[in-house]
Amino acid sequence: MKILLTGATGNVGISVLKAIASSGANLELYAGIRNIRTDRLKLKDYNVSPVNFDFENAATFRDALQSMDILFLLRPPNLADVSRFFKPLIQEAIRSKIQHIIFLSVQGAEKSKIIPHHKIERLIVESRIACTLLRPAYFMQNFTTTLRNDLVQHQRIFLPARKAKFTLIDLDDVGKVAAKIFSEPQKHINKIYELTNNEILTFGEMAEKLSAGLNKPIRFISPNFFQFFITKRKEKMPFAFILVMIMIHYFPRFQKTQKTTSCVKIITSCEPKSFDEFVTSNKTQLS
Repeated sequence: MKILLTGATGNVGISVLKAIASSGANLELYAGIRNIRTDRLKLKDYNVSPVNFDFENAATFRDALQSMDILFLLRPPNLADVSRFFKPLIQEAIRSKIQHIIFLSVQGAEKSKIIPHHKIERLIVESRIACTLLRPAYFMQNFTTTLRNDLVQHQRIFLPARKAKFTLIDLDDVGKVAAKIFSEPQKHINKIYELTNNEILTFGEMAEKLSAGLNKPIRFISPNFFQFFITKRKEKMPFAFILVMIMIHYFPRFQKTQKTTSCVKIITSCEPKSFDEFVTSNKTQLS
């Protein structure tokens, strides 16, 4: 089985590659990357072959997908136009006779028609290609990426979330789930997995855990919609990304809290990481 990984050099892709390496599975992996000369350096520690693939250049789709059996698909955060970027890709997957698409969606995608993941899921299902839909909860690694500056520079979490409760997942567990599915794809055909750990936390509670784990006070500040927008524009955050941040953190205040699941344990036979464990293992990046 030949497996094409999109987003291989990103946080999710690297977590998947690490999990595969740790599992010892003998898989024929190909990384779809935009610039082979530079991006391949990020993959030098993994047993994966680079192929030219660019979500923003449909001309790269055919050569990348030909002879592949499984496509691991994720959506780059900056690409929201499903008709422009993902419909041509799924059409090419049909022509290239891809046997199985594993799509990294988000928890609750089936209920949120306004988010791109909902539309991509529908494209995949309508393609009639066998699929596995992974719907992870809120990534803990957001604290080491998009939320890190506020955390490190200002000792705060600054989000318009108020007391909204979030289910959580560590990317290490997402990687382990993907590695298991790659090793035994037939067991997971046309299955949907919501990936969470065993906790439901507010950002106030996460701030308390960060304070204890980092041994310094971390405040949770919940600005109103406009304060958040103005602050982030002053920080030169792109307009489109501010809207994504609002969608992720503001709208859950008015929605039903998602539930935790046992999918990670069922698939990997391991308990998913707790938020405390995430803080401990990422202390250097969070400080």
